[in-house]
Amino acid sequence: MPALLLKQWQKTSTAFARGWDLLRHEGPGQIQFWFIALMVGAAAGFAAIGFRAAIDLLQSTVYGIDDPNLLHSFALTLPWYLLMSIPMLGGIAVGVILYFFTPDGRVRSVADVIEGAALNDGRVEKKAGIASAVCSWITLSTGGSTGREGPVVHIAAMLSSWVSNFLRVDGVTGRDLLGCAVAAAVSASFNAPIAGALFAMEVILRHFALHAFAPIVVASAAGTVINRLTFGDVTEFTLPGTTTVEFYLELPAFFLLGLVCGLVAVLTMRAIFWSDDLGTALQKRLGLPSWLRPAVAGALLGGLAIFFPHIIGVGYETTSLALTGGLMLHEAIVFAALKVVAVAITMAGRMGGGVFSPSLMVGALTGLAFGLIATGLFPDQSGTFTLYALAGMGAVSAAVLGAPISTTLIVFELTGDWQTGLAVMVSVSMSTALASRLVDRSFFLTQLERRNVHLAAGPQAYLLAMFRVQGVMRKPGDPGFADEEACARMIEQGLFVKAGATLETALPLFDKSGVAFLPVVQGGEDGAPVLQGALFHVDALKAYNRALAATVEEEHS
Repeated sequence: MPALLLKQWQKTSTAFARGWDLLRHEGPGQIQFWFIALMVGAAAGFAAIGFRAAIDLLQSTVYGIDDPNLLHSFALTLPWYLLMSIPMLGGIAVGVILYFFTPDGRVRSVADVIEGAALNDGRVEKKAGIASAVCSWITLSTGGSTGREGPVVHIAAMLSSWVSNFLRVDGVTGRDLLGCAVAAAVSASFNAPIAGALFAMEVILRHFALHAFAPIVVASAAGTVINRLTFGDVTEFTLPGTTTVEFYLELPAFFLLGLVCGLVAVLTMRAIFWSDDLGTALQKRLGLPSWLRPAVAGALLGGLAIFFPHIIGVGYETTSLALTGGLMLHEAIVFAALKVVAVAITMAGRMGGGVFSPSLMVGALTGLAFGLIATGLFPDQSGTFTLYALAGMGAVSAAVLGAPISTTLIVFELTGDWQTGLAVMVSVSMSTALASRLVDRSFFLTQLERRNVHLAAGPQAYLLAMFRVQGVMRKPGDPGFADEEACARMIEQGLFVKAGATLETALPLFDKSGVAFLPVVQGGEDGAPVLQGALFHVDALKAYNRALAATVEEEHS
């Protein structure tokens, strides 16, 4: 009996060791991956809830308020010097942290997660990411006019990156884990399990592969359970009574609302980018240290908050007033315009936070203003004007995020109103169709395009940037290496490519010159180019084709 037990123990331990080795080096199997997805989802859910609680705690401390959800009303009672100084002090703290812990003084957010999914096997930066999370926490707690979804998504991405590195998984599994973490974080933040899962696939992974669907749904469900255990089964916003659409006469109004919201979304995005460019130009012209840039933005926000405290923070109180019809027409228009200005100042000041919550507020205010006008002009053919606020909220945020499916669903889950689906869908479809043609599909993809990261056009555009020339070239002595005298003549003619370049640079040179290969050079001590190898056109095309095939296989698996 002891010998039999010892033999059985040896078999079990050997099988476990083999399974662990397989898990670490070749990624988990399907069933095992679902359990890992559940654990990653739970961790991301707790992180999202913890980040939200940390914001409430710091906000309550610095403003002296008992209920952070009523910050705007409470701010009306604060002295002007507090409204002015709190965002400025928060900006100073953010600037110092970014200066010491990030290489470029920039807060990481959703765009960096999308880039990590496409170009870095589902991994994101950790050191800069942690600093960005702290900066976003300070920004949102001290009056910054952004949202918490961007930092939460990046925090979840850091968790999944740690797991992916620990298990040494490949790019496909790393991206799936990233999708699981993001889905759980969004679900835990907004109590929106369906939208959380679809957001991860539509915005972050940018595909709906079936192999990723089940684990992402498992993780999203875990995040939702954590939210409901913490806050109960309640929605973020409560609508008054019932919302009805006067079919079919009222539907054209929602088509028009969608076009208006699309233009508002484009103006919001361009205001942010224009303000960022202006801030960079002024910083260079004035010689302003980078760590003071958030402080200047905080001072501007504080000055604006003295007269309009509605622009402080996430803005859920004002959004609720818009959805319940608690604002008049001129208030809705003014608050929407000021919120756009406040968001542009916060983002241009590199203070941190996301754009989803501000887009909800701007959309609700735009929809309310449109609804008040429409129902006033045609009272007999109109439903409630608060329905327009609901549709506008979805239309602007969908256009900003470039995510019509998940945004439509998240609006339903935030409000609990599933009876007005047609009106919201019509407005969302029109706004995204218009806005996607005036920007690079979404706010995040336009951000990346401004950094010369070309993801909006699809994998056929960005895959070339993933391959370094020196990884594809043939070195001297390799079979089929180019004639060195021919390489020397081409170098003299200026027809070469640098070793640190990518295929994105090399392939246009092949098309322009018509040659079969290009010398690969690196600068020597005297500055003269030194031959490192030769990049053949056929090798570059093979590498590109293999990457395209792998991408297609992943997206259709």
